[in-house]
Amino acid sequence: MAKVDSLPVPGPPRAKTLVLDLLSTLRSGSMPVRALVDAGALFGLEDNGVRVALARLLAQGLVERDERGRYRLGAAAGAIERQVTSWRRLEERLRPWTGSWIVAHGAPREGGERGLRRRGARALRFVGFRALAPGLALRPDNLAGGVPAARETLRGLGLDTAVLIFGARDLEPCVEARARSLWDVRSLEAGYHAACRALARSEARLARLTPGAAMVESFRVGGHAIRQLALDPLLPDEICPAAPRDALVAAMRRYDRLGRAAWAGFRAEHGVRTTRGAQDLRMMEAADTLAAVGGDA
Repeated sequence: MAKVDSLPVPGPPRAKTLVLDLLSTLRSGSMPVRALVDAGALFGLEDNGVRVALARLLAQGLVERDERGRYRLGAAAGAIERQVTSWRRLEERLRPWTGSWIVAHGAPREGGERGLRRRGARALRFVGFRALAPGLALRPDNLAGGVPAARETLRGLGLDTAVLIFGARDLEPCVEARARSLWDVRSLEAGYHAACRALARSEARLARLTPGAAMVESFRVGGHAIRQLALDPLLPDEICPAAPRDALVAAMRRYDRLGRAAWAGFRAEHGVRTTRGAQDLRMMEAADTLAAVGGDA
């Protein structure tokens, strides 16, 4: 695994990850197979490997094919894509914290599919929940839309309807203190600072790289920061200061413009319109680790 300013940056993406990440950048329309194959070659992925990945993703409903044989994200990838790319609207996702909590209680039905239980745990983690006691997890109620919106997001990410989602407040002081300590705030803050440094170092050298190398670097370095933001628990100031996270969002917005520029020639060559640079969102890894869809290498 390569490192940038002591920040671990993922190695070459798997074919499935590359395909999903590139398709998630589309503004409209679809992407030709040739574009996906050419992008794969930049990362050392063979033509056949990309095509096999497309076939598997199509079977899973994670991508769709239009009448011209071009591809776009499928409905099954929607919940993951929305969650992973929501870093751009981070401020819109939050509201002031009043001290109340969103609680998840229960577990999938007895005898239920193991994968269902696993998806539920990943969905909760993805939305920033942490376990307070066996069968009970919570997070601060500082997300826009409150309990109903959190419930909808969790269901979309695969949480079973047997798990009850509700609000709570006025915890006993000792329980309140324990709840506030569930997140590793020191590690979160260190991650924000390290990601900002990595983005700055990469930003300073992108212009000196060849077009292909700049595409690869912006994909990896920018994507690592995006994934960090996508998996962030979005804690209120009362638990974790928001300033370092906000600084990372601002740095990523600047870097995103460089990512677009690095991939401009690729987009023009293949007639692709995108909403953002082709950063490595690691959607399959995020899905495998934290949400509803899986996939083999």
